[in-house]
Amino acid sequence: MRRRDFLQATAASSIFALGGCSTALRRPSWGIIGNEPDFTLADLAAVAIDEARSAGASYADCRIADYRRQRIFAREERVSSINDSEDRGFGVRVLVDGTWGFAASPTVERDEIARVARRAVSIARANARLQREPVELAPVDAVVGVWSTPIRSDPFEVSLAEKVETMIGINTAALAHEGISFCSSSMDFVREHKLLATTEGTCVEQTLHRCNPSFQVTSVDRERGSFETRNSFASPQGTGYEYVEDYPWLDDVERAAEDVLEKHRAPSVEPGQYDLILHPSHLWLTIHESIGHPTEYDRALGMEANYAGTSFLTPDKLGSFRLASDIVSFGAEKTHKGALATCAWDDDGVPTTEWDLVRDGMFVDYQITRDQAPLLGRPASYGCSYAQSWRDVPFQRMPNINLEPGKQRLSFADLVSDTEEAILIFGRGSYSIDHQRYNFQFGGQTYYRVQNGRVVGMLKDVAYQARTPDFWNACDRICDETEYWVGGSFYDGKGEPGQSNGVSHGCSPARFRKINVLNTGREV
Repeated sequence: MRRRDFLQATAASSIFALGGCSTALRRPSWGIIGNEPDFTLADLAAVAIDEARSAGASYADCRIADYRRQRIFAREERVSSINDSEDRGFGVRVLVDGTWGFAASPTVERDEIARVARRAVSIARANARLQREPVELAPVDAVVGVWSTPIRSDPFEVSLAEKVETMIGINTAALAHEGISFCSSSMDFVREHKLLATTEGTCVEQTLHRCNPSFQVTSVDRERGSFETRNSFASPQGTGYEYVEDYPWLDDVERAAEDVLEKHRAPSVEPGQYDLILHPSHLWLTIHESIGHPTEYDRALGMEANYAGTSFLTPDKLGSFRLASDIVSFGAEKTHKGALATCAWDDDGVPTTEWDLVRDGMFVDYQITRDQAPLLGRPASYGCSYAQSWRDVPFQRMPNINLEPGKQRLSFADLVSDTEEAILIFGRGSYSIDHQRYNFQFGGQTYYRVQNGRVVGMLKDVAYQARTPDFWNACDRICDETEYWVGGSFYDGKGEPGQSNGVSHGCSPARFRKINVLNTGREV
């Protein structure tokens, strides 16, 4: 398939127009920079498609991708490591007799592309001997376009010296506080550029940016024989270096230093049942583990059990199971600006969209891809296909999943003042969850006692324990949209061989009634 074929396949439709797509789906309207992909790459991808089709594939796609990654670590006044890498290659995926085949290579040349395409077809034929039912793909409109994460500053055009100066400045600011023993900082950047072409006429090119700066402050109290830490509350973002430039590092460092010193003096929590007020800097991870992974459709079917197993949200519960209280709704999307999973098209070439997972407490939908949609009886994919590199097979990966803010006006201060007694938790901590995402335990970074509507002091050694539906049914208040905050995971793992992707979770502070709290610091 050459450039002329792509144009002929799509020019008669409004899909070819800038930003066009099926009216049933929504996609980011910002960030689109053109509608003609790099046809040098498109011509190379067409070699794979033509070869696969000639060899008997009913469907084929080719992803040509290059990646730039940079990770910098510094402790106190020294840089401890710098990793800067580039990676380029392509992967060809085919359907033959209803069976997937995939092959990849780092050599992006016409002869190698043709060879790899033929190999993918051979692998599909070999796999067909074990295939029980043929793969069916949900329909998708062909689209041609280009999209890029909107950024103000490309991290890879910022000098290493500037980045290191910022990190050493963070560490120095922390160490200026008496009682602070160590401070380490890090920066992690990814630029992902890829072109996807398919036998259906889709040809899309995307450049995605992700940014992950952080620090950790440590205090050692030799008299008490203890040490305490607190990580930055900065969360990874789908953005450029401007996030590093705009984040209030000195304010966060100042608060972190105060927190770790106070932790030494804080009383250990008494185990029991408590109301919890969970700040979004903590709550996003609970959402990720207890809502995000259980609503992956392959886990629900038992087709995926790596990285903590399957899901208690089996298909018989869809549409009838009360997962949460009626004030709780979760939406999924890959469209929100600055979120880690946001893009214009997934790795199946499906335009990204928004949909409900939980509506007014009821479990109503899953995360699905093109080959999962027919199994669930859905007419289209939700755009949840992703591969971490050119050498990996795309499969269902988590989109951004968000707890909708409360509909009534409620600030964080109002929520605290409305609470007689509770524990307030900030920041991501340790976590544990069972193999169906049903029973869990979470800790945080800092914990505070709330009494009679006021924050009265810090606690430590706190972890809470619950069953997923019990926990979300215990949610009785959620702050409004003015308190909305987005956290996320830069490396969310799934699959075997394992793959990782970035995913964000937005929420406002929320209150949960009578949750079991454990003490993690007492000797057994």
